[in-house]
Amino acid sequence: MEPKNMAFQPVSGLKTARFAGMPTFMRLPHLELDSEQAKLADIGIVGVPFDGGTSNRPGPRHGPRQLRDLSTMIRTTHPRTGLNPFEAVNCADLGDVPVNPMDIMQSLDLITDFYRDMSAKGIVPLTAGGDHLISFPILRALGAKQPVGMIHFDAHTDMNDAYFGDNKYTHGTPFRRAIELGVLDPKRTIQIGIRGVKYDATDFDWALAQGVRIIEIEELFERGIASVMAEAREIVGDDQTYVSFDIDSIDPAYAPGTGTPEIGGFTSFQAQQMVRALEGINVIGADLVEVSPPFDPSGGTAWVGVSIMFELLCVLATARAARPRF
Repeated sequence: MEPKNMAFQPVSGLKTARFAGMPTFMRLPHLELDSEQAKLADIGIVGVPFDGGTSNRPGPRHGPRQLRDLSTMIRTTHPRTGLNPFEAVNCADLGDVPVNPMDIMQSLDLITDFYRDMSAKGIVPLTAGGDHLISFPILRALGAKQPVGMIHFDAHTDMNDAYFGDNKYTHGTPFRRAIELGVLDPKRTIQIGIRGVKYDATDFDWALAQGVRIIEIEELFERGIASVMAEAREIVGDDQTYVSFDIDSIDPAYAPGTGTPEIGGFTSFQAQQMVRALEGINVIGADLVEVSPPFDPSGGTAWVGVSIMFELLCVLATARAARPRF
């Protein structure tokens, strides 16, 4: 891809030390969404500091801040493809979505409003969570005109109906709510890496009945990444597709800082391979969720997370550059 004269560029680590200055995502300019400059952005990296949907171990509300800090270690050029996403499209840090940690439903509305505004401006979102419930209000914004497909990397389906009685909005329910609302197309949805002990099989049964393709970890390892990702590409086709990556899809040996770890997951390199296989798909947004700094204060998990975010950014940049702005 030929480099373009882009408006926004990361601060070079060869000019200002990467440990110096105010941290922004990947050292990009920080812009307010309602600013004139933001209208030039093709991709906006956004934090959603919310974990009100967490059912057990809290902490992902602190994820965006640690991810932002560790992302200053990211350089500009992909090691395999040679792509510099910051030369392919305009990228900016659009800050954090305002949320109310005391009110789940208001927070969901605030998140949807923020992403609806991004979409109206033609800005593709790359999100740092936050717990996995944040994917629901994002999909509510992106799938408002037509339901999107999804490639979902996770240890869990997040297709449960309710927690603790009739609580419908938790980090274990976002994709069921999105399918019910008609913003996520279940027949163009594939979940990869599912594993771990279960409360029961109702989440599996419901998802399968809607047409969702679930690939458990055993099938992935038996078939291999190339085969599974080829199937993923076939399922989502050429239409608009969202990518959601839960850090707990990666084995806790590589990413222990998460609220619901499950052994037997991907290596960090396997995760890179799978995200790289998304190249050429019509991806309109992506998120990286469930990094919980209290369970890994060293920042190792956040470093894995922002490395996957850079891989996602490269996929988004290629897809965004192939589309007209509006």
